[in-house]
Amino acid sequence: MTKPKIGIVIGSTREARFADKPTEWIASIAKARGDLDIEIVDLRDYPMPFFEEAKSPAWAAPESEAARKWGAKVAELDGFIFTAAEYNHGPTAVLKNAIDYAGREWNRKPVSFIGYGGVGGARAIEQLRQVAIEMQMAPTKAAVHILWPDYLAVLQGKKLEELDHLNQAAGAMLDDVAWWAKVLKAARDKDAVISEVKAA
Repeated sequence: MTKPKIGIVIGSTREARFADKPTEWIASIAKARGDLDIEIVDLRDYPMPFFEEAKSPAWAAPESEAARKWGAKVAELDGFIFTAAEYNHGPTAVLKNAIDYAGREWNRKPVSFIGYGGVGGARAIEQLRQVAIEMQMAPTKAAVHILWPDYLAVLQGKKLEELDHLNQAAGAMLDDVAWWAKVLKAARDKDAVISEVKAA
């Protein structure tokens, strides 16, 4: 079986975003494993309007060209890691908007999270887990929480890879993503073959 393709989705588009640091860090760790095909997916490259489609993407392709491009990218991937900044005890609007702009493309794929903020983005991640379940995704229990002291240390020049507790959390999270991505990809591939046979 080919390696599962995992998209690391940068969940912030702010000019001064912190998200690039954890994205580059987790991508480096994930690529070193050798069992996953990693792609960084930047929401800046998909400038979607706030959701205003006449129909849900679950039933019809979006009218927005950027949203159709986004849906095609989501469909290509076998699993996801979202960077999750916490704004007012919730996820960023741009990340929730991106989730809403795809439908079946999310189904039966794993997702995990790297949160940052006062409590490591925990409240944003809990909301995203609920949304992921509604999208028929498989959110992992393991996640990475970059707490406020870690965040400040990085802003003062420390590197994320120098923080052993975060490296341990990253390893556990990637183990979960890899396992679920392989299992669910195999199941989706089997379903696709059965559908082709029935259609023949």
